[in-house]
Amino acid sequence: MSLPQTLRGTVAVPLAHRPARAADTLAELYPVLAACWQPPAGLAGPVTGSDDVEITARLSLRRDGSLIGPPRITYAAGFADGQRRNLVRATLDALAGCTPARITPGLGRAIAGRPVALRFVYRPPA
Repeated sequence: MSLPQTLRGTVAVPLAHRPARAADTLAELYPVLAACWQPPAGLAGPVTGSDDVEITARLSLRRDGSLIGPPRITYAAGFADGQRRNLVRATLDALAGCTPARITPGLGRAIAGRPVALRFVYRPPA
């Protein structure tokens, strides 16, 4: 028996607009899941020599696009001390707001129960 392979995607956030139609491919799924993400109030620019703030959430979806259990934050970097809690909350709130994800039945069958690692990359304005 083998474990399902993690589906991985990276999205630059915030998105200019929400995707208009239901996702039918993995490439279309990641923006659908990230469309609700907004930077938390007071998020300062990146630290430690990076241009970006990054956070990765691991989650699984049902066939209908709803979450199977709560997402888990597996990585976060590029932010000032004391901002982790707000960044995590903003990310979890965004995933809650964008689920159930608008996906086609075919994509739902393909991804149901499989782990998804979604990396949000935010480049604050200069």
